[in-house]
Amino acid sequence: QVQLVESGGGFVQPGGSLRLSCAASGSIFSMYYMAWYRQAPGKQRELVAGITNLGIPNYADSVKGRFTISRDNAKNTVYLQMNSLKPEDTAVYYCNQANRYWGQGTQVTVSS
Repeated sequence: QVQLVESGGGFVQPGGSLRLSCAASGSIFSMYYMAWYRQAPGKQRELVAGITNLGIPNYADSVKGRFTISRDNAKNTVYLQMNSLKPEDTAVYYCNQANRYWGQGTQVTVSS
């Protein structure tokens, strides 16, 4: 059974940084596309960033140049480094594997 466990969310002031982690188990992690999504109150869940099994990233336009996705296949973990955070980045952030499995989410709040 695939399990995805996110960590690293929290409260940060505008312009600050956070690093999210997602630890995966129950699958051959290195084979799969991994992604981060987010969902703000009253809005649909949206793709933030993804990374292929070969390490090729893709980003939503709203986070390009500020967020970086990476993966460590030896640790079965995907990361999202978030810099220059804005209040509109406030959301629950979810880890996704292979467009199929979801983590429980971690809250990110950006506010002064």
